[in-house]
Amino acid sequence: MKLLTVNFLTCAVKACKGSPSAFPLHFRDVELELQDVDFQPDFIRNIIPRVDWEALHKMANELNFPNVPETKPEGEVLESEQLLRDLHRFLLETQVAEGKLTCGNCGHEYIIKEGIANFLLPSHLGSSPCPAPLPLVSRDAR
Repeated sequence: MKLLTVNFLTCAVKACKGSPSAFPLHFRDVELELQDVDFQPDFIRNIIPRVDWEALHKMANELNFPNVPETKPEGEVLESEQLLRDLHRFLLETQVAEGKLTCGNCGHEYIIKEGIANFLLPSHLGSSPCPAPLPLVSRDAR
């Protein structure tokens, strides 16, 4: 799971909808991997305005990445190749292989296994109950 993806995720538990502490989700017990990705400076420049920078900076601190600036880079700052490379490495090349994402509101943990987070919720936590199964109709009853 790329770190950029986490910036767009929030807790799926019904009780957390609208709660400010449900975002960002927090990493716990993570195993990180680096995967080479071609450097894409234009992509980084274009994605920066869409990123919740406060959440991104918090995530960088939790994962001990010192090269993520405290404030969102704008204007001429985005012309710095070193900054773009640092952000590219953090957002696109650094991936979570194993671990957990935890909601700051309810504490629910989403397990990350082989780079995929499981956001399926038990029915008592979901936003709507599962529909009742359709009755089976035997062929004889037709």
